Amino acid sequence: MSIKIAPAKGKLGILTPGLGAVATTFMAGVEAVKKGLGEPVGSLTQLGTVRLGKRTDNRVPKIKDFVPLAGLNQLVFGGWDIFEDNAYEAAVNARVLNAELLRKVKPNLKKIMPMKAVFDKNYVKRIDGPNVKTKGTLADKAEALMDDMKKFRKENGCDRLVMIWCGSTEVFHRPAKVHQTLASFEQGLLKNDPDIAPSQIYAYAALKSGVPFANGAPNLTHDIPALLTLTKDRSLPVCGKDFKTGQTYMKTLLAPGLKARMLGCNGWFSTNILGNRDGEVLEDPGSFKSKEETKLSVLDQILQPGLYPELYKDLFHSVKINYYPPRGDEKEGWDNIDIFGWLGYPMQIKIDFLCRDSILAAPLVLDLVLFLDLAHRAGLKGVQEWLSFYFKAPMTAPGLYPEHDVFIQLMKLKNTLRWMRGEDLITHLGLEYYD
Repeated sequence: MSIKIAPAKGKLGILTPGLGAVATTFMAGVEAVKKGLGEPVGSLTQLGTVRLGKRTDNRVPKIKDFVPLAGLNQLVFGGWDIFEDNAYEAAVNARVLNAELLRKVKPNLKKIMPMKAVFDKNYVKRIDGPNVKTKGTLADKAEALMDDMKKFRKENGCDRLVMIWCGSTEVFHRPAKVHQTLASFEQGLLKNDPDIAPSQIYAYAALKSGVPFANGAPNLTHDIPALLTLTKDRSLPVCGKDFKTGQTYMKTLLAPGLKARMLGCNGWFSTNILGNRDGEVLEDPGSFKSKEETKLSVLDQILQPGLYPELYKDLFHSVKINYYPPRGDEKEGWDNIDIFGWLGYPMQIKIDFLCRDSILAAPLVLDLVLFLDLAHRAGLKGVQEWLSFYFKAPMTAPGLYPEHDVFIQLMKLKNTLRWMRGEDLITHLGLEYYD
């Protein structure tokens, strides 16, 4: 039986803490697609298909025709940022999209003015800006964010909202006492507890307002007991964290292939050069530590050295990110991989991925907001592990290791869509064709 999914009626407001390269590339891209100026390449919701039934049935609808997703013409955008530039100015400064394309969507982007951000320089040390909320306690700032959402919803006639973190990477920190219960978290807001990060205030404000939340950065944000409790109390879907775009995406493609063929690996060295605001923020060791944790965890979870010690127990894995302004958003990720095969004979793989960070991230933002809205209308709540496909550090139930193999993640995502619509799950066993 399929589950009941409320129709995707009316306008869907997309709110992004952070109005930088990723957010503006996403917003400008959606407007460009709506005008027929480009294709939504990289978006599963727009271009992907899902097989239904047997291979011989020839039932392969587009995902957007199979499940009731909001259409691009229903989307309206808003966000917060520490800088005062509107979305058009921010997109020009980001230098991701060319001037001619931006000129054609300029009227739409100029209307998107950043709301004053909740910001704490202790959590993002390399940048600062004037467009911030300064009055009151952290609790007051959370209330101010909730007021922003109410105002945005009313002014834009939105039926529903989704919030997705597109802001800078915050410094690494571990869960503290204030994060353990909703009561302790709310007390911490009143007392300006320094262990409460700005991203956690956004997540709290969203969840208290009945808005699904996704985290595109490696911050400790809503993956804490206090806010996970709130997702269940308010019946809200959440997911995260850290968009899987460039180098880590390559790892989740290649590492499963090595393990599938029982090929060994004793060294994987990864380095990046990146010149956008994200690269500048990651120059700070604390912010880089947050990113490093998510990047390093991928190989260990995929290769499972505990199960295959003779192949992976001595793997040396190193990740570096270097801020290099001339490169801008056009990141270069370079990998040297030392593998070994039959009888231990050594081989090497080298990857030089000349990618565009925000071009890869923008379609992920689109898919995530549409799928989170779908999950909300379907009555799903808590962590949506079926959206792990999009993240470097997928959230899971407590005590459950995350699945990083991108092919298993995609199977889980499509099976979840089949389940929603009452279709048979695909196991790929295939014996029925030979009976």
